[in-house]
Amino acid sequence: MHGRLEMLGILIRIALQNLFASKLKTLIVGGIICFGALLVVLGSAMTDTIGQGIKGSVIHSLAGHLQVYSDRSKDELALYGGMTGDVDLTPMEDFSKVKQAIAAVPNVKAVVPMGIGEAFAGSGNALDRALESLRAVVKRQLAGETGEAIDREYQARKNFVRRMVGLFEKELGGAIAQAVEPTAADRQSFEDLKRSASDEFWAEFEKDKLAGLEFLENKVAPQALEGDMLFVRYVGTDPQAYQQAFDRFEIAEGQMIPPGKRGILLGKVYYDQWLKMKTAFRLDRIHDGLAVGRTIAKDEELKRFVKENTQQVRDIVTQLDELGEKEMVGRIQKELGSQETELGKLLVQLFQTDDGNFERRYQFFYEQLAPMLRLYSVQVGETITIKAFTKSGYVKSVNVKVWGICQYRGMEKSQFSGMMSVMDLMSFRDLYGYMSAENLAEIDKLKQAAGARQVDRENAEADLFGGGGEVVAEAKAQGFDENALLDKAARRTDQSEKTYTREELEKGVALNSAIVLEDPSKAEETRAAIEAVIAKEKLGLKVVDWQKASGMVGQFVNMLTLVLFTAVLIIFAVALVIINNSMVMATLQRIKEIGTLRAIGAQRRFVLGMIGVETLAVGLLFGALGSALGSGLVKLIAMRGIPATSDEMYFIFSGPALRPYLSGTNLVIAFAIVLVVSVLSAFYPAVIATRITPLEAMSSEE
Repeated sequence: MHGRLEMLGILIRIALQNLFASKLKTLIVGGIICFGALLVVLGSAMTDTIGQGIKGSVIHSLAGHLQVYSDRSKDELALYGGMTGDVDLTPMEDFSKVKQAIAAVPNVKAVVPMGIGEAFAGSGNALDRALESLRAVVKRQLAGETGEAIDREYQARKNFVRRMVGLFEKELGGAIAQAVEPTAADRQSFEDLKRSASDEFWAEFEKDKLAGLEFLENKVAPQALEGDMLFVRYVGTDPQAYQQAFDRFEIAEGQMIPPGKRGILLGKVYYDQWLKMKTAFRLDRIHDGLAVGRTIAKDEELKRFVKENTQQVRDIVTQLDELGEKEMVGRIQKELGSQETELGKLLVQLFQTDDGNFERRYQFFYEQLAPMLRLYSVQVGETITIKAFTKSGYVKSVNVKVWGICQYRGMEKSQFSGMMSVMDLMSFRDLYGYMSAENLAEIDKLKQAAGARQVDRENAEADLFGGGGEVVAEAKAQGFDENALLDKAARRTDQSEKTYTREELEKGVALNSAIVLEDPSKAEETRAAIEAVIAKEKLGLKVVDWQKASGMVGQFVNMLTLVLFTAVLIIFAVALVIINNSMVMATLQRIKEIGTLRAIGAQRRFVLGMIGVETLAVGLLFGALGSALGSGLVKLIAMRGIPATSDEMYFIFSGPALRPYLSGTNLVIAFAIVLVVSVLSAFYPAVIATRITPLEAMSSEE
């Protein structure tokens, strides 16, 4: 034992002497090992951070850690949509049973009901809003309010409506002129528009303002060419349970849907991208682009936004009546130092922005002009009509109040999360086509009012066709009035003010359910326990993890993870090749030295041990240095952050910037890999060198 320790000491002394004797070679080999360690540390940190970022984006915005849905479903669950659109899921008829069973499983923090849907929302148009403002002034006049101020406001509102009607007449007239065969309805619509734009109509308007408003609202406003319907994607859920389960969910504007109430929270990205005035939206995009280092002078997209803003000022002009237009002209003239009096031309001048003046004009727009405009076609607090095709194929519509705008902290600009709106569960069930107890009770009342009765199959033909008169006579004898029934059906009680109980919310249909865990590291164990409970209770459900549940996004995550791991493997391979080549060259250059040692009696294993100790010493020193430098570089990048320059990068980074982090485990693994690669790279050329005879080695030039 003593002899082995003495031999080891000799090996270490000789190895260190060799290293100090060949400082240049040692520094070259060590520098390469240091660089390899830095690459491995940085690559592993970036890969782990991006992987965790995507995972966090999905889990904390919609999926939860696990999802359950009916195992009788035709398609697999895909929260973000499948390859052919929304998937066909068999509903869970009674969510309360599912929640009760799964919530009892250890490590389950929350069970949230869900249902993904797509629908169209009515947003109204500028003429509707102008007529609403005019009607409000007319009502004040009819109520007896008089004076110069209200007369001036009335004239401004009326002239504004008249100007808009004239614009719509030109637009529709041009469309009809270009039509090959305009329909009778098209021609009638154009005649109504011509009438509303005529002097005779406005003379009659002064005699009967309410009748004139009714004509404009019913015959003219529906023809406005602005978008009346908007596509909206939503998740139907219990808003309170959803907010508690997903800690990144927050209200950006407005308020949360009150417990038990109907309503919708529009996604912030959706709200800005589809409901915001296009001019303001483009200004925001330019502002965001400049914030991450892009320039108007060199960026083609930003140039296009500037050009479109100068060409599309109509959205602003058509919002203002005479008083508002005069006020805006004055503000822009003061800002630009211009004598131009036409609002449209002033706006063109204002929006001719470059890298030097954009920030000032951007601030001016929001401080001085935006308060005079309606920036969003739908405002918080308004009620919108949402229409969707039910699973039975017919169109269903519900009126829901927009309680607020929602977003996910750290993912404020992510398309994947920000386009999704949150709707209450009862409204979702209506749009899905689910017949609640309330719906069934209403149908029963209508049947009773209509005097409807059950007809046997064998007597159906006779009762419905041959004896129809008797059925109708019987109904009329009971006081049935067809028109009254239709009127009653049309004037259904507004459900928006009703408050639903917890039992009503949970004891009904849900398409899927998110499961949030207390300890995510025990996901597989908890999943097995949930599956056992499902089998025991015969619930007929399938359990999937967040990645499987996210559909196309999950496939994207797999693809991106594969790309990242491939990149890291390439880094490893590059480090291996560099280190191996350097060690081979360094070892082969010592063939003469090795031959001399062999000639004076050194055994092969002594030579191998000496080279191994040298390599280990260099690897430990420079590998540790490279790992330390890599850790420092990771921290430096984390402090500054890699900015997300696109919506997709917001989702991948799970925030506005990528801030990589390095765990202690990854640091140790990276250091160990570099050390092992260094030793193995030196071992192979050392074996080759020791196979050369002392005579061959000593006679060699190298």
